Amino acid sequence: MKQSRLFLLPLLFFTACAPSLQGEITRTDLVLGTVCTVRIIEGGTSKTTDEIFVRLRKIEDEMSANKSGTEIAAINDAAGVRAVAVSDSTFSVVARALEYARLSGGAFDPTIGPLVKLWSIGNDDARIPAPEEISAVRALIDYRKVELDTKKKSVFLAEKGMLLDLGAIAKGYAADEAARILERHKVRSAVVDLGGNILVYGKKKDGSPWRVGIQDPASDRGEYIGLVTGPAMTVVTSGIYERFFIEGGIRYHHLLDRNTGAPARNTLVSVSIIARKSIDADALSTSAFVLGLEEGMKLIEGMQEVSAIFIDKDNRIYLSSGAKKIFTLTSDVYRLGN
Repeated sequence: MKQSRLFLLPLLFFTACAPSLQGEITRTDLVLGTVCTVRIIEGGTSKTTDEIFVRLRKIEDEMSANKSGTEIAAINDAAGVRAVAVSDSTFSVVARALEYARLSGGAFDPTIGPLVKLWSIGNDDARIPAPEEISAVRALIDYRKVELDTKKKSVFLAEKGMLLDLGAIAKGYAADEAARILERHKVRSAVVDLGGNILVYGKKKDGSPWRVGIQDPASDRGEYIGLVTGPAMTVVTSGIYERFFIEGGIRYHHLLDRNTGAPARNTLVSVSIIARKSIDADALSTSAFVLGLEEGMKLIEGMQEVSAIFIDKDNRIYLSSGAKKIFTLTSDVYRLGN
């Protein structure tokens, strides 16, 4: 799963599900390949957090490309051979991933799996592949070769060797599922942090707006460059600081460009998306980053109820029209570029 390190204020972490002095309930656990925290501020019970984490584990067991026995693993194993029937959840996320692939012109592509596996960024065996290796797997990346059967709820990869990877969208879906459970349990206020995919739910006790800090991409200490202020929302960031290795003085990050078969190279160091649905923010953060500032901004400006914050290598911040209304710069190291 993709990991981002957006910093939320004031988010506290606990190692077990227990009420705080203010009657809050917080649970932190390792799931979806990262540290996830659910903090219920008002309403709900420990049963609420229990149900959320059961759902998160179910999503991981269905959609992880890195575990054996999952539905995605079954689809990948059957590539070029047969279609695989999957759960409604997996089918809907794959379908949504394909929608974003079309919308982004392939900048977001859920068939990126062979390239992800080849580079293995974030793992001990990460390396720079040979050009011929990259060329071979690039031929297997094409979202248009994913066939969906809506009646049978099946997924078919048209060529052997193709691999689905939902790492850039599944956590967003999981955050939305957590919100759905919070609503069913009549929770009035909560924070969901799935490894940096932030979702603030409901209204704060004092009626003040939520404030979500945007990670300083140059800091490894959770520092932030500014605040997004507003009602219930989700904020997801993709950046070059999330998972990477350095060789020969060059940083190789995990945001891969299918056109080059290598980490995306442009002026950006991070993109933060603010939206109502986390599945949208998750997919769009990757899409906009890979597209680069100009094309990424065009993509975001063409969407409703979606805002973006782009940070480039020269410490300049570029805001979409929606972000200009909700973002406040607090750092004196960065400056607004538009």
